[in-house]
Amino acid sequence: MRGAAVSRTVAHVNTSGDHTAAHLSPSERAARGQAARAEVPRSSHARFEPPSTRRDPVDILEEQARTRVPDLVPIRHGRMLASDFAFLRGAAAVMAADLAATPDSGLRVQAGGDAHMSNFGIYLSPERRLVFDINDFDETLPGPWEWDVKRLAASIAVAGRDRGFTLKQRARTVLITVRAYREGMRQFATMRNLDVWYARLDVEDFYRTWRSQFDRALVKDAISIRDKAMTRDSVQALAELTSVVDGERRFVSHPPLIVPIEELVPEAKRVSLENFLRETLRKYRRTLPDDRRHLLENFRLVHVARKVVGVGSVGTRAWVVLMLGKDDGDPLMLQVKEAQTSVLEPYVGRSEYRNSGQRVVSGQRLMQATSDIFLGWQRVSDSLDGRQRDFYTRQLRDGKGSAVIDAMTPTGMAEYGKLCGWTLARAHARSGDRIAIAAYMGQADVFDRAVLEFSEAYADRNALDRTALASAVRAGRVVAKTGI
Repeated sequence: MRGAAVSRTVAHVNTSGDHTAAHLSPSERAARGQAARAEVPRSSHARFEPPSTRRDPVDILEEQARTRVPDLVPIRHGRMLASDFAFLRGAAAVMAADLAATPDSGLRVQAGGDAHMSNFGIYLSPERRLVFDINDFDETLPGPWEWDVKRLAASIAVAGRDRGFTLKQRARTVLITVRAYREGMRQFATMRNLDVWYARLDVEDFYRTWRSQFDRALVKDAISIRDKAMTRDSVQALAELTSVVDGERRFVSHPPLIVPIEELVPEAKRVSLENFLRETLRKYRRTLPDDRRHLLENFRLVHVARKVVGVGSVGTRAWVVLMLGKDDGDPLMLQVKEAQTSVLEPYVGRSEYRNSGQRVVSGQRLMQATSDIFLGWQRVSDSLDGRQRDFYTRQLRDGKGSAVIDAMTPTGMAEYGKLCGWTLARAHARSGDRIAIAAYMGQADVFDRAVLEFSEAYADRNALDRTALASAVRAGRVVAKTGI
């Protein structure tokens, strides 16, 4: 069985994925996939048997907490306890450890590392077109393509349970999702390299071409999400998150979720923290292309606040930065987010990038069809504790929108899963050997059904892990703050 041991042999694979097949003929690449299938049968992916030495999931969460802001960690735990799906969202490190013990074909891609349903969504491309894509890359690293597929499938099984779907409804949704991945990869295997690179899911084109084939209620919800996303930009964030104080824009205090910089530290330390943040932005500028740097320099820094984001990311250091251009109606809102070591790293080896922020940015650019024009990274010494930390920066809001998982019907989740499956295949096809991966999965649904079995088994395990966290909270081992 392949798995962690094989993964370590490719510890220093380039971030662009599997180059070993770059110049083989298509038939030779297909033979690679067939050979991998012979060594690691597709049916073996159904297997999920946690070893007796499996780490306590709470231990893993506590280990992560040691590198995070202490007063925010209880919020993370509280958010994870909200539902089984919420727990899965925050437990990427737990699942990475579990996936490392499962079979894999030995074929590598730039993996997302956290490809659950909520990490897909829409945003505005630089051309101001709404696109659907993966939108979270904190854990990205070269690794087995199967791990992303299994995390996506498990998230569907878990979310379906939370929604009260029957086993049959969940099975249909998972099978549709994995089939979309498999058939998408077969499609990309036949395409020219440049056509794969330019492929993307344009939301407007999708509506015009496919809306008649989708459930009417789903289309109505999707249009609502699209329309809302179009208004989510820096201007909207300015109105929602700031107010005018003494003639200047300032972030509105909403602790612990948004805390202006002047409220975080005593006045004696404020200058040091402000200098740290200015140095962070200066170093970040150097990673931008010349034209983007020129654009950024037309904005002035106005205010900074700490912001709590997501579920799994809670506790990592994240800042929102308000910048203004020609006047008060010309805002740019940036998010500066800490990048820590990928949860995949213990199992696939260290990233080739010494800076985790650069790891995230490079992985995002490789997997996404089109990325934020202000995407960049930096490393600075934290003024509060003197430790060097890595960050990446992007726009806070740029037409971003996501599906409401908690309101999905079985039909809606199946259609959404289809979009996620195709999108994940496109992301993997850009970096890995798409011909070999397609040949490995084949035309039959053997792999699909194996992943379905895995997803239900992992949903069982995930529920037990959430119970373990709840027990640890009741025992006073960890602290959780709910409802925040």
